[in-house]
Amino acid sequence: MRIQVLVQYSGYVAVRLFICVVQAIPIEMCHTLTRGLAWLCNDVARVRRKVVLDNLRQALPELTEAERQRLARRMWQHLLLFVVELAHAPRKIHDTNWRHYVKLVNANVLLEALLVDRPMTIVSGHFGNFELAGYILGLLGFPTHTVARKLDNPYLDRFLNQFRGATGQYMIPKKGGYEQIIEVMSTKGTMTFLADQHAGEKGCWVNFFGRTASTHKAIAMLAMQHDSPVAVGYAIRGDRPLQYSLRCEALTEPSEHAGARELTAWYTKRIEDAIRRAPDQYWWLHRRWKERRKRRASPGQKQAA
Repeated sequence: MRIQVLVQYSGYVAVRLFICVVQAIPIEMCHTLTRGLAWLCNDVARVRRKVVLDNLRQALPELTEAERQRLARRMWQHLLLFVVELAHAPRKIHDTNWRHYVKLVNANVLLEALLVDRPMTIVSGHFGNFELAGYILGLLGFPTHTVARKLDNPYLDRFLNQFRGATGQYMIPKKGGYEQIIEVMSTKGTMTFLADQHAGEKGCWVNFFGRTASTHKAIAMLAMQHDSPVAVGYAIRGDRPLQYSLRCEALTEPSEHAGARELTAWYTKRIEDAIRRAPDQYWWLHRRWKERRKRRASPGQKQAA
């Protein structure tokens, strides 16, 4: 037990030292360094290379193999910049100067909905800098609650949640957090969800980049149960690091959809539309598309057959 604690704390110290080093390097230089590191991750180490390229073939079949290779490399640079920007954000972006770093695009639709005395649901994906999006919303005076899996390292988990909570982004554990979610919705708070991961066999199967993908239906069910508007939003990087547009892709009322499946299909399509405009800022690392398992016939069904 003591060895495990020592290993976890050593990992935490290593991460803190890494962040200190990154913060000491000008972000423009970090931008240059990430190009080389992206090449190492993609072309040399080939980290999850097969999954990334398979996903790109499925989602963007119109691209050539060479174009997919370049896109995969740009994705890795985005992921590395994602980490660099999170290290620099607390020191650079404050409530008095956020306009130097963030531009609001169609965000008035979202901000007006947040000002109404109703629960609010914001849906996004592993696209752009979703951590920074929650940070900025907090700076603007709109606290949010987000569902996330706890990190295995408790020291790192506490450190990350301190960053998230610095401006008012509160975390709800993915496991055992249902009652907290209900409380937030019942008290007219704001829930944010990353809704682009495989949800298993019991998920809601909807179209995503031309293929059916299992998607968590609880988001739509909660919104319909609590009559919560649903917005699709994200923070997308511009032509320089730490320069972002905070965008609201679209907003809808749950009453405009026939059921949870239709609402799930609606926001999944909006997420896809956003990704198509900047595919290099999407995490193609996940196994988003998995085939449905063939159900085995029960003994009674076999006998009837």
